[in-house]
Amino acid sequence: MAIRNAYAEWRGTLKEGAGQLKLGSGVFEGAYSFASRFEEAPGTNPEELIGAALAGCYTMFLSSLISKAGFIPEHIATTARVHLEAGPTITRIELTTQAKVPGLAEAAFQEHVSAAKANCPVSKALASVTITVDAKLVA
Repeated sequence: MAIRNAYAEWRGTLKEGAGQLKLGSGVFEGAYSFASRFEEAPGTNPEELIGAALAGCYTMFLSSLISKAGFIPEHIATTARVHLEAGPTITRIELTTQAKVPGLAEAAFQEHVSAAKANCPVSKALASVTITVDAKLVA
């Protein structure tokens, strides 16, 4: 299996410093700072990247489960809201998913949603964090 790489650099103190986050593939590089992490300033932050990783992993896993059940997902979209609270600690991640899967019954869809949440590799890596999913089939 693949080994993935990422890079982080920080210069200066916690509050006045700044840094760069880079993906090993080169498809993303972004600035981050105290303000972009703990306030609402421009830039990225580790929590945002964790949210993207979980949303991407879960969505692909859900597509795989649905496909293995004999259905073809036309579209699956997931957003992640990562809650960073005092500590600082990531306390929960809320996933919201909408999927268009012709012919798939709601009950079967929800079973696949639960399995994807429990079994995607990023969910497993985040086992200490409460992850919730609100998933809906759309026409």
